[in-house]
Amino acid sequence: MNYISMENLGLSQRFVTESTLYKGLYIGRVISQYKNIYKVVTDNGDLTAEISGKFRFVVKTVCDYPAVGDFVMVDRTEDSRGNAIIHNVLTRKSAFIRKAAGKSNEEQIVAANIDTVFICMSLNNDFNIRRIERYLGITWGSGATPVIVLTKSDLCHDLSQKLIEIETVSMGVDVIVTSSISEDGSLPVKNYLGSGKTIAFIGSSGVGKSTLINKMIGENILETNGIRNDDKGRHTTTRREMFVIPNGGVVIDTPGMRELGIESADLSRTFTDIDGLAAKCKFNDCTHTSEPKCAVNEAISTGLLPRDRFESYLKLKKEAKYDGLTSRQIENEKLNEIFKEFGGMKSGRKAMKEKKKLNRKFHHTK
Repeated sequence: MNYISMENLGLSQRFVTESTLYKGLYIGRVISQYKNIYKVVTDNGDLTAEISGKFRFVVKTVCDYPAVGDFVMVDRTEDSRGNAIIHNVLTRKSAFIRKAAGKSNEEQIVAANIDTVFICMSLNNDFNIRRIERYLGITWGSGATPVIVLTKSDLCHDLSQKLIEIETVSMGVDVIVTSSISEDGSLPVKNYLGSGKTIAFIGSSGVGKSTLINKMIGENILETNGIRNDDKGRHTTTRREMFVIPNGGVVIDTPGMRELGIESADLSRTFTDIDGLAAKCKFNDCTHTSEPKCAVNEAISTGLLPRDRFESYLKLKKEAKYDGLTSRQIENEKLNEIFKEFGGMKSGRKAMKEKKKLNRKFHHTK
């Protein structure tokens, strides 16, 4: 990475103030990660870095480790004496989380301190409203601001209808349309760029993320494999990396954005319409099933609220509850739901035992 000022790289007064807590250390930003080795940019340029033994000893979870986009405190600003040592990670203003590999159910940070996330969806067979709802929830939950980017408009024959569908889920979110054919097809995205801003792209493989990033950077740094015959993309990114945008700001490109967990999603911001309706229900604990004067059900029956949007809301809420749990924990959660009407699992099991005793007694007397 050529020299770039730390301010253009996203360093704000917030991070500068926090960095003064660590005397004798220097602030830098992680721009790439490969296993346990990090590349960090400081005021004096790039460094290869690793975490200190003390840091490794005191961290409590995988999420505490540095990630691409993190501002960190290092022991030097030049690497003539070997790898720099990362001693601290500054407080993140946003973070994308997914489950770590393996069976531990621990979470790891995929990317941090992102300002704007472009949720990409192509206007062909990839188009899926329910997937947009999922990505919106994850983005709001991360602390970043979502923008919906509809790509490959040149392949779409019913753009106006697609935009009407998007309106039903995009409350408070900007929607822009791009084309990969024309030179100025990506101009709407560039309006969100600028010095000090960090952006990222999420979406299925093959929707045009790498093409857009290459246009932002001004050169073909990322491979673009396009779409297979079955209209599904090939995944091209293999490592987490940050790139400088010539006109100001940086873009983070990272694998793993498709596996982001829903457990940290902000569904209240994604489904503001449903939460607003729920507030008008007669009962505060309305389940929106069979209760009288349920505003949600009334909205569904009158066509104000699409039924499939409500079903998506319930599905994501349930998934958020179970995400990250082991199969045994999921079964226990389901049993708790079943036994809720009996006053909890213990009471429910007791009631079932009593019922079995009565049945045995009944058969014995017969």
